[in-house]
Amino acid sequence: MANSLGLDKTDLAILRRLQKDNRATIKQMAAELNLSTTPIFERLRKLEQKGYIKDQVAVLDPVKLDLKLTAFISISISDHSRDDLNAFADQVVIFPEVLECHHVSGQSDFILKVVVKDIEAYNQFLLDKISTVPNISNIESSFALSSRKVSTALPI
Repeated sequence: MANSLGLDKTDLAILRRLQKDNRATIKQMAAELNLSTTPIFERLRKLEQKGYIKDQVAVLDPVKLDLKLTAFISISISDHSRDDLNAFADQVVIFPEVLECHHVSGQSDFILKVVVKDIEAYNQFLLDKISTVPNISNIESSFALSSRKVSTALPI
């Protein structure tokens, strides 16, 4: 039986399995779900076509890649028209250091999640990139001291 999203328990099981480890073969998923490979293949194709599966990527360890500083930057902008909001977001999302950009409610307009090597690299990022973006009225930075949970899995 399908839920309000149009997904049944098998679709959800496939999505959960992919979030846990997307390297599982169709044959492995079929065995785990007590199905043959053909229905698994067809369901995967349908889930991709309908946009439930956006992409399949490897999750890398930033520390092993010498990217040890995670910063959360709260940014307020001066002008708030739709065009100004979109222009700001369009400019910051192209920076590879920006992993996430959220338009938020509250005191700030945007929160960026940024990952860089260290505080010096963060300073260069602010000076060379963020400071070149027009319409910023305030920037406030917070730094992750430790991470208790980092996940890409959605609660389905």
